[in-house]
Amino acid sequence: MLRLPDAWIWDFWFARDGDTHHLFFLRASRALGDPDRRHFRASVGHAISTDLRTWTQVTDALVPADRPAFDDVATWTGSVLRGPDDRWYMFYTGAGSTERALVQRIGLATSTDLTTWHRHPTSPVLTAAGRWYERFGDSTWHDEAWRDPWVFPDPGGDGWHMLITARANEGPVDDRGVIGHARSHDLVRWTAQPPLTAPGSGFGHLEVPQVEVVDGRPVLIFSCLRDQLARRRPDAAAAAGVWVVPGDSLLGPFDASHAQRLTDDSLYSGRLVRDAAGRWQLLAFLNHDADGRFVGELSDPIPVRVTGDGTVLLGDAEPGTPYSVLGRRTPVPDPAQAGGTAPSQAVAAGA
Repeated sequence: MLRLPDAWIWDFWFARDGDTHHLFFLRASRALGDPDRRHFRASVGHAISTDLRTWTQVTDALVPADRPAFDDVATWTGSVLRGPDDRWYMFYTGAGSTERALVQRIGLATSTDLTTWHRHPTSPVLTAAGRWYERFGDSTWHDEAWRDPWVFPDPGGDGWHMLITARANEGPVDDRGVIGHARSHDLVRWTAQPPLTAPGSGFGHLEVPQVEVVDGRPVLIFSCLRDQLARRRPDAAAAAGVWVVPGDSLLGPFDASHAQRLTDDSLYSGRLVRDAAGRWQLLAFLNHDADGRFVGELSDPIPVRVTGDGTVLLGDAEPGTPYSVLGRRTPVPDPAQAGGTAPSQAVAAGA
């Protein structure tokens, strides 16, 4: 696990270079007191590991830009991959002061060593396309959802694809969540495409999407909290956490209305990653404890397997039972919530 005594951790993404896993994560100071304030104080932290359990924190990767800029308030969730030019490409979400951080855009930074990052001169590289997607002010939804870019190579070798947390421009306001889609042939110039899921699937948004082939089955994972589920859902009062839905390929089609809940909402923003032995694991951030208090730590890896009928299972969870960390974790006092003073030096803890 990874716990920073002076900062909360939440959404994250990985890159692998040889035997080393690079973890990029959103972080904000615990001195804010109220964890709900963290979203507009977010920078991108960086840690490394060889076993996905014991992490060493290194220099932060990215901080908000100087004003005025599309990302001068916060740098939010993204993904990293190595390009054909051997550089690393980080796609991330930017929120700016001009629209009071209510409009999200996709930014790009590059690096030769995964440590020092430079914003690309064309950044932002993608904004929401009104042809298919809701823009700010099109409905009563609180922001323009266009974030969490997950970029991967085309399975057939024809460029790259980007999945995006987005909202359709039609349907009931609380049921417009879709997986947005864009394409590129050079990782710099991107063109929006129709979404890969349909609105009306029961979600206000589908956050932190990722696609992988696990045990031979293409799967899409995403997350949604309780207050972002469509009110019409019969389980809307309780169902939240990390979700998964199989597809015919990495580009679907995916029917999110049939998504299976992998975890309860004690875990959030799940990511699939292979360990050193090539086995699939899921990591997520610890969202809340048994008393409902925000935790803000990275979980240990949880084994993932797919059964013959396509059911995805985590750890020792039984089919139909969402995985939970409640009761599995030894609580760690949070100095910010206890009214004390957090240590000045961040540490990585292996468990």
